[in-house]
Amino acid sequence: MADSVTGLADSLTSFYRGRRVLITGNTGFKGAWLVLWLRKMGATTIGVALPPVSPLSLFSSAQLDSSDDHVCDVRNLADLRAVFEETEPEIVFHLAAQAIVGLSYQDPVETFETNIMGSANVLDCVRLQSSVASAVMITSDKCYENVERSSGYSEDDRLGGVDPYSASKAGAEIVVSSFTRSFLQEQGTANVASARAGNVVGGGDWSEFRLIPDCVRSLRAKAPIRLRSPHATRPWQFVLEPLAGYLLLGMRLAQEVKGFQGAWNFGPPGDSTKTVEVGAQSVVDVWGEGTIEHVSSAPFHESKLLQLDSTKARRELKWRSVLDFSGTLALTTQWYKHQHETRDASMRDYSLGQLGAFEERLNRSIVL
Repeated sequence: MADSVTGLADSLTSFYRGRRVLITGNTGFKGAWLVLWLRKMGATTIGVALPPVSPLSLFSSAQLDSSDDHVCDVRNLADLRAVFEETEPEIVFHLAAQAIVGLSYQDPVETFETNIMGSANVLDCVRLQSSVASAVMITSDKCYENVERSSGYSEDDRLGGVDPYSASKAGAEIVVSSFTRSFLQEQGTANVASARAGNVVGGGDWSEFRLIPDCVRSLRAKAPIRLRSPHATRPWQFVLEPLAGYLLLGMRLAQEVKGFQGAWNFGPPGDSTKTVEVGAQSVVDVWGEGTIEHVSSAPFHESKLLQLDSTKARRELKWRSVLDFSGTLALTTQWYKHQHETRDASMRDYSLGQLGAFEERLNRSIVL
């Protein structure tokens, strides 16, 4: 009798239902979507983060706060360790970070402390907490030494970074590798991997120095969208795409022995790489109105070309993107437009609707 196959979303639900999952950075953009998805699957989520940046953020507008959340800075090892000991998580997703290139120039020391020492603190808690079966440490596609090449970077390419944010993410990757090789090789220890994605977009991100939130702020104010680097290219990816990869990786790490440790790329296909101007124009087209202006370049270094090679994830995890560029920008803009048109009412049901539709697409497109 042939082995049965199950859609990816159903497989994830079956695995995560009833599990205790700790998410650092749960109040952030990707962290909030991850919390929403895990709770929909029936997991108990434990949040570790600073307060959300905006009342319009997904975390706030979808009312995701919980009694299991802890206001905690990942730079504070004592507080972080106390949360691990109290909650005894089974799976850990580390997303807490200073994630903005522009802000890393304003405060490079905080960026290095948060992204490197914060990662080291989480890993130290993971290695000492026996309840943890697996941990996924999310870094960034910007961890690679970017030489502005047209081909995608693979997991064994050189790490590096010009700006403090990129350099801090390369440093975090080295920390993950060191902890894994030094403390997490023996059977019975947690299985740990790093995950790299970039230019992730979707509803509920209201951070500074990010293109989509900046576009939406301008559209809401009926002001022109001002682009710093209109011809720079970005690999556009809907937020639930890499999250599906993170969840799949966390599941495989917990199920297998040590074979899934290491670094993993979760990037969109090459045809989703478009210029900043094309991305902004797509937002305007879906919104239904708006104008675009070009302004002088940013007063700090920004990568012009960056793309990931996700062959390893496709081959070994069976993960792949299921949305194209137009679908990604449509879903993203529709979320913000709905929030605007409903006068910033609760976005919980609308977000769950987008999530449910994405799960259906995952089940049709990827079977395990």
